[in-house]
Amino acid sequence: MPGQVREAVPEPGGGVLRFERSELRIVVTAGGAVFWGWDGAGPEPSYALAGGCPEADPRVVLEPDKDGGWRVVSERATVTVSRHGAVQVCTPGGVVLRRDLPPRWWEPVGGGAARWTLRSEVAADARFFGLGGRASGPRLKDGAYRLWNAGPGPGGEPRTAMPVQLVVADAGAHLVFHDTTWDGTVILREGEEGAGSGHDRAGRCEIRMDGGPLRCWVVVGTPARVLGTWASLTGAAALPPAWALGHHHVPGRLSGEEELRQLVAGYRERDLALDAVHLGAGWHGEAFALDEERFPKLAVVAEELARDGVRLVSETSPAVRGGAVLASGAAVDAFVRDGSGRPVRGEAWCGESYFPDFTHARVRAWWGELHGERREQGFAGVWHTMDAPTVLSAFGEPTLPRSARHALEGRGGDHREGHNVYGLSMARAAYEGLRELAPGERPFVVSGSGWAGAQRYGGVSAGGSVSDWPGLRGSLAEVLGLGLCGVPYVGVDVDGGVAPELYLRWLQLGAFLPLFRTRARGRAGAGEPWESGPVVLEHVRGALAERRRLAPYFVTLAHLARRTGAPYVRPVWWGAPEDRALRDCGDAFLLGDALLVAPVLAPGADRRAVRLPRGRWYDTATERVYEGPAQVLVEAPLSRIPVLARAGAVLPVRGADGGTELEVWAPAEGCTGGGLVVRDAGDGWAEPGIERYAVRRRGAEVVVTLEGEDGSAEPSCPVRIRGLG
Repeated sequence: MPGQVREAVPEPGGGVLRFERSELRIVVTAGGAVFWGWDGAGPEPSYALAGGCPEADPRVVLEPDKDGGWRVVSERATVTVSRHGAVQVCTPGGVVLRRDLPPRWWEPVGGGAARWTLRSEVAADARFFGLGGRASGPRLKDGAYRLWNAGPGPGGEPRTAMPVQLVVADAGAHLVFHDTTWDGTVILREGEEGAGSGHDRAGRCEIRMDGGPLRCWVVVGTPARVLGTWASLTGAAALPPAWALGHHHVPGRLSGEEELRQLVAGYRERDLALDAVHLGAGWHGEAFALDEERFPKLAVVAEELARDGVRLVSETSPAVRGGAVLASGAAVDAFVRDGSGRPVRGEAWCGESYFPDFTHARVRAWWGELHGERREQGFAGVWHTMDAPTVLSAFGEPTLPRSARHALEGRGGDHREGHNVYGLSMARAAYEGLRELAPGERPFVVSGSGWAGAQRYGGVSAGGSVSDWPGLRGSLAEVLGLGLCGVPYVGVDVDGGVAPELYLRWLQLGAFLPLFRTRARGRAGAGEPWESGPVVLEHVRGALAERRRLAPYFVTLAHLARRTGAPYVRPVWWGAPEDRALRDCGDAFLLGDALLVAPVLAPGADRRAVRLPRGRWYDTATERVYEGPAQVLVEAPLSRIPVLARAGAVLPVRGADGGTELEVWAPAEGCTGGGLVVRDAGDGWAEPGIERYAVRRRGAEVVVTLEGEDGSAEPSCPVRIRGLG
């Protein structure tokens, strides 16, 4: 343990406190984020930070505190440190949000990585969220949560685990990030209030790490401010191309180009919206090699499909089996090696393979260049699978051996430190390679695994392979959890091989998530929506049509996520974290500020209870009015799930002619509303147009104006008023 404090040395943004057996550095950045690191740990090197550590706040003061401790005073938070090393984060008003007890280390006698444990306390009413994509969330109940990325399949471990917690209490919200990539466990225990007796039991968090530095970041404020500051630290979210906000589909195994054409024609003939086809496992051989017998003229087919608005996306695994890719990789020494210097070989889905070390800049550059052939073949983006990484051979667990060596940006280390950032580094290689190959286009990269900062390089496909009703609920929890960790472009796969009712409810949920992808299984045509009969087909058509109608709204949400850090999919407490009933609600979500989506998560339901935040809400199907805060019962026939619009909201939607129109929901009498609309210029990097609308109600009349520097003007597109009925 640290022992007693001996000395305090002021520095810009904070200072260094020296204890008997350790030292603690505290820095408050100009944006209000607080960093501290023990035993000389600084903010860098870090896989999470974008562009290094931000500038320190010169206004911060380090001063003595009571009982021999010290405190760092800043505009947004006060950090106090006791004489024994307990660290406490308070609001500017002095309310305690988090208290870390003095840490403990266990150091090997012969040297090497030290294990450490950190115990923390939060308010009795606090609720825990985050830790990556957790099927047991979004509110994380009492239990142990491992910080180790798992591969696809059942087992309960997340494919994207992050040491990022968002803690919400009556006194305020704060985000805490323990910046170490090693394997570890977080143990959470919610607190209990003493019902006015004063004997509250604090909520508790214990973090046990197998190695790495003991350093963390804390951000205090409203959820919107916290996520905005977090995005400024870890990087703005990559902006997906406009087509990537539509419907993606993974077909079954295709025999060749003609079946691919027939698949797309089947969707078009049945008036089913389709924007991208992902060619999955088994359609080609080893990494970056095309099966030319089945796809001799794929570039020609891709061009034909693109003219009809359908793009091709290629599945890519890190496993390299042979051929030109293996030869070129060996030439640049690209592959992970064992302790004796030999390349590690492991069994992957394509056979015995080698695995690139993406933690080396030279290897990322080599991998990025390989995407040039993919572009020549007509692919518009890549989808990463088995990138945890997942290795099927027996190394004791389904990944590379922990002794495997990684470059780790020149520092050197083994797979214990490199495992959790393998998928993140692979995504970086693909994203930077595509940007270099096509500077005028926004890259499309979707990963199966990631870590803090994954949003910089694209999206994440959440959800495991268990296709049942608990899996449906868990998929929503994963999407919400990843959004609260700063990854906004997330979705789940809708499996066409399940029972019709589950398939419909899963698809209806997926149609309102940022990444919307359906999947068929087995042979070509198996699991497609028309195989389940005309009733299911009609309901699927309705869900796909609604997704296409909302395309301009998703474009707006994508730009807002990049600029502000706010996820598309938000918990219902987003605007009112002090509402305890909303904090406990995990079966519905806000899509932006305007819509509340309440998916059906149980079989046989034709209506469901919905917890509403404060204000007036309209059922978008019936225009029935509900007043919140309240819990209401809403109709949920098999044809749709409940979607409610906030009174006064302005939604950009796709009109019947394909252009953008404004759907405005009438505010209550005497109230106002409004909204932002982002006009995307295409799939390039040109700055979009941003329009701010104001809505006022005068009796039975609703007035919508475009606000600008020169005053108010008429809207730039048609307006449809709803909710006056």
